[in-house]
Amino acid sequence: MNEEKTILKTSDWVKATSMNGEIIIGFIDSMSMVQGAVNVTVAESDNEAIIGKTIPLAVKQVESLQQTAPKDKAQLEYLIDLALQTGDKDWFEELTAELNGKRQSVK
Repeated sequence: MNEEKTILKTSDWVKATSMNGEIIIGFIDSMSMVQGAVNVTVAESDNEAIIGKTIPLAVKQVESLQQTAPKDKAQLEYLIDLALQTGDKDWFEELTAELNGKRQSVK
């Protein structure tokens, strides 16, 4: 049986289930491959208390969310807010450029 496992890297969006069964969607803030762990900043969860926090998860608990669908204006604005909250300047600039490109193509 050939199982392909996506290689994770910092800033990848992932979906996970915590040890307590909570569904988590967020992005990888940092990694420790020696420990087999990733720190995920939670963007969405059925446990509202952990949204916005960075939590440790085992690599085997997370799966990569492929970015296949284009983002609409509302999604970009949400992600820009998230980039501001997390202090990720590069991501903020990337998202802002993408949003400005969408605005220009509408004119």
